[in-house]
Amino acid sequence: MKALVLEKVRELSLRDIDLPLAVGPDDVKIKIDTVGVCGSDVHYYTHGRIGGFVVNAPMVLGHEAAGVVVEAGANVRSLKVGDRVCMEPGVPDLTSRASKLGLYNVDPSVVFWATPPVHGVLTPYVVHPAAFTYKLPDNVSFAEAAMVEPFAVGIWASVKAGIKPGDTAVVTGAGPIGIMTALAALAGGCSRVIVSDLVDEKLAIAGRYPGVSTVNVKREKLADAVSAATDGWGADIVFEASGSPRAYDGIEGLLRPGGCLVAIGMPVEPVKLDISSFAAKEIRIETVFRYANVFDRALAMIASGKVDLKPLISATFPFEESIAAFERAAEGRPKDVKLQIKM
Repeated sequence: MKALVLEKVRELSLRDIDLPLAVGPDDVKIKIDTVGVCGSDVHYYTHGRIGGFVVNAPMVLGHEAAGVVVEAGANVRSLKVGDRVCMEPGVPDLTSRASKLGLYNVDPSVVFWATPPVHGVLTPYVVHPAAFTYKLPDNVSFAEAAMVEPFAVGIWASVKAGIKPGDTAVVTGAGPIGIMTALAALAGGCSRVIVSDLVDEKLAIAGRYPGVSTVNVKREKLADAVSAATDGWGADIVFEASGSPRAYDGIEGLLRPGGCLVAIGMPVEPVKLDISSFAAKEIRIETVFRYANVFDRALAMIASGKVDLKPLISATFPFEESIAAFERAAEGRPKDVKLQIKM
């Protein structure tokens, strides 16, 4: 099949490649309709690696996907041919200790689309376990369904934060994950979310949502804005979604005593934290790596209408222009949040 293949750093091609399409008894075969361009896909394209995950051979990109079931294995009862679906891209070893603890996202043997050496789904057909394939409600479009995967990161971050009704949260970084985390936090019970970034255009997109206020940290100190909004008490939760090491400078000062820091972004270099300052306020630190047991919840939240992700879709490219889509994503245009590819 033809696929979008990352040949090496900064080199993409649309070409035929042999991919496994045998449908096992517990699998479904899916005709792909829409695929989102994720920041990790772009990072593999521009740098060839993310931490210890290194692209050492040609790899098909793409893991945020939705499509239609065209074949179902003999044991599959939850899905049938013609069902519109989205797919959770990480498949763990369900017998592993991590999976038994409910932490399958950190299972060392997890097989995750477009994470070296596993191929992604920017190709016409894929085969996937039915257990990690979710039927779409009629009111959820393929474009929205392809946003379930990144939105699940925000949902998982909100779960890890332990939100209580009425909480005030801060999100540092107004990229796709940052904005989706803000929306997940509001849906999860936060009364308001302050989103910070350096780019006015991205803040303007985030600020369109009720309950979100914005701070451009080039012109205003985030600590001052948080203090003013909380009468000097501090935020209940800070979600760090930028991945910038500088975002951690003084981050404990944004939080109230007993508050929670949730680290979502992956810094490209080590971060230093003043543990004494964290301990003095008994600040809880949580980390996020993908998500576990919330994919269906993310889909349900979108279907309910409580979260509208459609304004975050900046442009859609035909499959034949996939390379152009990645080139644009690598530019990092200020008004772009999420780019998608239509198969």
